[in-house]
Amino acid sequence: MTQQGAALQGYNNELVKCIEDLSLQKEELNKQIQQAEEEKSKLQHQIQVLNEQLERVCEDLAQKVASRNELDKILAETEAAYMKILDSSRTLLSVLKKEVGSLKSMPEMKSH
Repeated sequence: MTQQGAALQGYNNELVKCIEDLSLQKEELNKQIQQAEEEKSKLQHQIQVLNEQLERVCEDLAQKVASRNELDKILAETEAAYMKILDSSRTLLSVLKKEVGSLKSMPEMKSH
């Protein structure tokens, strides 16, 4: 019976050691879980900050693109108007040259 008691005591000692080892593993795992949760929280915060920055940049970009499109429209209209002015000036110059030429051919405008 003593031999069985000693064996039972040995099993009990091993069982207690296994339970202690499992408890230590659990504590270590709990620390790792806590660190992972903190890292997750930190990353989620960074994502939120980056999303807010991205939203601001997108809004700013949209405003700048709209401004550029408006400037493109104004520039195109201005260039078209300028081309009309150039065409009108060319036409006016041509008409003026014809008139001056006609005047020079009139007898009263000829020099004596």
